[in-house]
Amino acid sequence: MKLFYAPTSPFVRKVMISAHELGLVDRIELVPAAVSPINRNADVVAQNPLGKIPALVTDDDVALYDSRVICQYLNSVASGQVIPPEGPARWTALRDEALGDGLMDAAVLIRYETFVRPEPLRWQEWIDGKFEAARSAVRGIEAQAQALEGRNDIGVISIACALGYLDFRNPEFDWAALAPRTAKWFAGYKARPSFQATMPK
Repeated sequence: MKLFYAPTSPFVRKVMISAHELGLVDRIELVPAAVSPINRNADVVAQNPLGKIPALVTDDDVALYDSRVICQYLNSVASGQVIPPEGPARWTALRDEALGDGLMDAAVLIRYETFVRPEPLRWQEWIDGKFEAARSAVRGIEAQAQALEGRNDIGVISIACALGYLDFRNPEFDWAALAPRTAKWFAGYKARPSFQATMPK
């Protein structure tokens, strides 16, 4: 398999952590792919018309995107439990994946607005709105922090990637001050080998 990736993307990290946890990382060739909202990467567009990463090309030469679909595929290939097959555990994991992905979306859009967009064109109210969305997501995670303990499904992987990305790109945000129980859980979770192996540089 080939994965079009950038090491700092939290969505790519989500896929890579899943691959590590499923024992598939050695079957994936990493293809570096710089992407931008204004300079589309033709190699990525050839696999994903949206021009976004991650994009995976399977052994059967089928292109898959985005991170949710790729993680579903990897879980299927490995007959894994990263995505529970049925029942309440499945819906909890998928709901928490949506929460983590939404937090990643907000954080990535903040990054685009504060780093990619030229300074004279930046919209502070829009940035403030995305930070408020991030705070709301963190509060939502904190409200169920106890239920994160002992799990290693796609929901907690997504949440961990989102929190790690905030630490990486926006340490001044200090999400842990809003979510001390989540911070305690995260301190333990981020020691996992899969999390350490995918640390952005």
